[in-house]
Amino acid sequence: MAVQTQTENNFLNYVNGEWVGSDTNETIINKNPANTEDVVGQVQKSSRDDLNKAVSAANTARNSWRNLAGAQRGQYLFKAADILESRLEEIAECMTREMGKTFPEAKGETARGVAILRYYAGEGMRKVGDVIPSSDSEALMFTTRAPLGVVGVITPWNFPVAIPVWKTAPALIYGNTVVLKPATEAAVTCAKVFECFEEAGLPAGVVNMVTGPGSIIGQGLAEHPEVNGITFTGSNIVGKSIGQTALERGAKYQLEMGGKNPVIVADDADLDLAVEATISGGLRSTGQKCTATSRVIVHSEVYEKFKDKLVSKVKEISIGDGMKDGIWMGPSVSESQLNTVLSYIEKGKEEGTLLCGGERLCGGEYDKGYFVAPTVFDDITTDAVIAQEEIFGPVLALMKVEDMEEAIDLANDVEYGLSASIFTTNIQKMLSFINDMDAGLVRINSESAGVELQAPFGGMKQSSSHSREQGEAAKEFFTAIKTVFVK
Repeated sequence: MAVQTQTENNFLNYVNGEWVGSDTNETIINKNPANTEDVVGQVQKSSRDDLNKAVSAANTARNSWRNLAGAQRGQYLFKAADILESRLEEIAECMTREMGKTFPEAKGETARGVAILRYYAGEGMRKVGDVIPSSDSEALMFTTRAPLGVVGVITPWNFPVAIPVWKTAPALIYGNTVVLKPATEAAVTCAKVFECFEEAGLPAGVVNMVTGPGSIIGQGLAEHPEVNGITFTGSNIVGKSIGQTALERGAKYQLEMGGKNPVIVADDADLDLAVEATISGGLRSTGQKCTATSRVIVHSEVYEKFKDKLVSKVKEISIGDGMKDGIWMGPSVSESQLNTVLSYIEKGKEEGTLLCGGERLCGGEYDKGYFVAPTVFDDITTDAVIAQEEIFGPVLALMKVEDMEEAIDLANDVEYGLSASIFTTNIQKMLSFINDMDAGLVRINSESAGVELQAPFGGMKQSSSHSREQGEAAKEFFTAIKTVFVK
């Protein structure tokens, strides 16, 4: 691999315990989406050869790593957590500069990464199997768990600390080695997380990071014969391609993909609470969350009152550089993402009534970044494009219903099934929602976005491959059950 130096602005691949440049000698420059004159850093535009070296390193390290006691593996994660915590503000600032979310949000996400590392570090001391009665009175039968081996991790840009950590930490604690390909738009932040793994002293080859195009590095992980499992978060198109490739060669795969998440506002809802949660769930992080609220389904009796409250609050949102005090919403992550959001907004103008927003923000500091006004549409029907397709931007579509049955039917009338929420004080409506909503995460009187690290997370329908991440559920993907019979 090319001999380069890891510097403040030049971030390398992490392979076999060393920071190394790509064989291509090419880099990709990452700029601040709030101010494109601000260069955050450059990352490697890696080749398939670079990836092969990382996989080889992970494959070489796998046996010695799996043979450590779980508690020993956990100690490395505890150390990494302490180091990440000591660098929390620095890494959070990098995240804000690189992908745009506000500094308070970035600090919260980095703190979550610390908590995830500590949670899974503790998993090293928890049980891995059960004793099962045998029909033979002279035999002992029990289960244990075996790691997959080398795990390929492909992560998106919207949570550049939390998602790499919540995939990597369980993979490691259950005895796997890792090759991670982060989204290019957030690769500098991810590199800083891997600096924490390096400082924690993880053995060479146990964790590796290779940056570069998804068509080369991501697809290469899916195709590689020495990669035993793939965990992916990203778009449906890419996810399905990854899954099909892994399936063809018999590798285990886990896909977390899109969402078109509804919030239902019943006629007995606390409207102020519902408005606050709809805005937080739909517009925080510029709507760039897979669990973000996108459709707002409101009972006709409270529709106008809710709409007026919502629009009034949305118009108060402060937009700008997320490092500045008082800013509530930052920019879209890139010019490409901004243009995607603007194209959906134009479609929304054809399909419904624009209540507020609906434009790129220009003038002054806005001209240096990718800012779009938070947007609310009225009179949207379920067959509208903006009611069916994931936008990944600060766009809310209001839909009116006459009863609870219609609301749930409308909420389920998309190909996705990731998260959903309802606002009601009626127990029966809550129970109907819990039972009938086709979503992997349902929340009552709370926003659709967000999940606790100790709880399983994943979607239904086209939102996932039906496996679950986080909490103890992560064990199901990163290990295989082994049944032992001792005579």
